[in-house]
Amino acid sequence: MENKDLKLKAEQLRLRLIQLIHDGHTGHTGGDLSVLNLMTVLYNRILNVDPKNPKMPERDRFILSKGHCAEALYCVLADKGFIAEEELKAYGTYHAHLGGHPDVTIPGVEINSGALGHGLAVGVGIALSAKMDQKGYHTFVVMGDGEQAEGSIYEAAMAANKYHLDNLVAFIDRNGLQISGSTEDVMPLENIRERWTAFGWDVIDQNGDDIDDIVKVLTSIDFNNGKPHLIISHTTKGRGVSFMENVAKWHHGVPTEEQYEQAVKEITERVDELTC
Repeated sequence: MENKDLKLKAEQLRLRLIQLIHDGHTGHTGGDLSVLNLMTVLYNRILNVDPKNPKMPERDRFILSKGHCAEALYCVLADKGFIAEEELKAYGTYHAHLGGHPDVTIPGVEINSGALGHGLAVGVGIALSAKMDQKGYHTFVVMGDGEQAEGSIYEAAMAANKYHLDNLVAFIDRNGLQISGSTEDVMPLENIRERWTAFGWDVIDQNGDDIDDIVKVLTSIDFNNGKPHLIISHTTKGRGVSFMENVAKWHHGVPTEEQYEQAVKEITERVDELTC
């Protein structure tokens, strides 16, 4: 998919995401919106996956370690054909298949996630398995920046360096906010680049709000350099909805009818511009 088409797809998914959260009366809206551009590019340009054969052995593995942003993943998976639209519409209802965090009963989901700090360790194990079995698939792990306070992440980072897992790509969705406020007030993270470079990783910065930059970074990864890859994806919490952007309370929240209508109007205007 070309960049212009990816931009349109991201806005269409953003609209579906807002509808999903509004109708389901639940969702981690801010983080969903900040990571959506990245996930749009991954699933429509990068990942080798097949909704008709979700467990094919040679598939790339995607792990949403920040599993509370399941709504964004569900919208992307439904758009790709992994999840039926009927299941998406049932989100937030009693006995719905799609819960507040992803689980492996959902086609396209690799691990149960949401208990923060575990996704990278699982990704390291999967990437190491691929090396040992001489398989060509890649593993991609998306973490939150608030999640970086979890110590298990750094144990996994050391192991990835030891085993030269250049088939592993980890992302930090660096939107600067977590449930209790600014990440730098709760548990300072900077300098992230220096920290992960010291762990022996190939560290790359990208503008996660910019589809063009995401594509540029992801298509230039050197999977033969002997180092695991960390992409610091600088994003805006609540990206694409003006009153949600950079507002900590939208870590989790459901828009009112008035807010919903405003969000839909803003996103629809961008969809219309991209389809002209």
